[in-house]
Amino acid sequence: MGRKPIDSNPSRRATPTLLFLGLASSALVYMVILFILRQPNSPSSPDSAATVSAESGGATDLERDNGGCCSGISNLELWGSAVKWGTEFKFNSSKECCEACKGLCNGNEGPCLCDSWVFCGNREACGSKFGECWLKKQKDALSPERQEAGNKIMWTSGLIFGKGQGIVGFETEHGTLHIKLYPDCAPHSVAYIIELLGLRHCAGCHFYRAEGRRSLWDANGNHIEDMSFGPPFALIQGTLEAQGTQFKSIPIEVCPTIRRGAVAWIGSGPEFFISLANHKEWNKAYTVFGYVLSSDMQIAEKFSELPVRSDVWNGINVSVLENPISLRIQRVKNLL
Repeated sequence: MGRKPIDSNPSRRATPTLLFLGLASSALVYMVILFILRQPNSPSSPDSAATVSAESGGATDLERDNGGCCSGISNLELWGSAVKWGTEFKFNSSKECCEACKGLCNGNEGPCLCDSWVFCGNREACGSKFGECWLKKQKDALSPERQEAGNKIMWTSGLIFGKGQGIVGFETEHGTLHIKLYPDCAPHSVAYIIELLGLRHCAGCHFYRAEGRRSLWDANGNHIEDMSFGPPFALIQGTLEAQGTQFKSIPIEVCPTIRRGAVAWIGSGPEFFISLANHKEWNKAYTVFGYVLSSDMQIAEKFSELPVRSDVWNGINVSVLENPISLRIQRVKNLL
């Protein structure tokens, strides 16, 4: 698929001059950001990223930027042992139900008592069950029990990963990147990663682009004053489309400010990137679904030191790895 064309229809005219200038400016910024990250034949859609300096720091930044993440997936009913029975535990919104589960998983007093929640929020479909909030505990949160899914299901469900939980490994020949997933901020994205985890392979998944910080960003990912914002753009980029599977576009989810360590989709996937620097200049344009643990960022940095060749994507100079780096997604034991 070619790049998304810019609308140049001459019959469209903005009435106020200021509105026209504002729209033109916003469109230009968006297109530049998208061109930086997209290959000429890759799909185009908006997304956004964020970063992590430590496991807890990334979650704090992500939730602060977006008023507190607490989202789930509609038309999905998760099973599991009940911690709170919905017949006696009701709320007016799925977010309140999600937050109740989070309250039992603050990470300060041992393992989470709740790692999944199920809410009935469709008044017509739910009837007397409207508002029911079931808090549950999975045997394996990275392989949650699904009772039912589909358009006829009236429930909304979500996962919560506490401290040391919900961490997967992107294993490569150069080392394993441990990534903390955030299903409360990007439930559809994390569901896809869990799906890949269940395949026990990720044939075709690989990194193909790597660009270091050079002298444009410091070791903490902060931009050096008066320096350009790239190229290079301080990121490693790849795809998570497994061979033999049909990829379905992932909806846009939480899009915070991009920071060092963020793992985010380009458009609606399956292309993704890991940021090696803080990119406030990219605005909130990419769905972030996880963060590389700070102890593993040195591995990501090594990728940018590997041999590359220069290429031009949509008028942007990029650095493409001479030898793409295959990856597979593996389970990681809880890091407490």
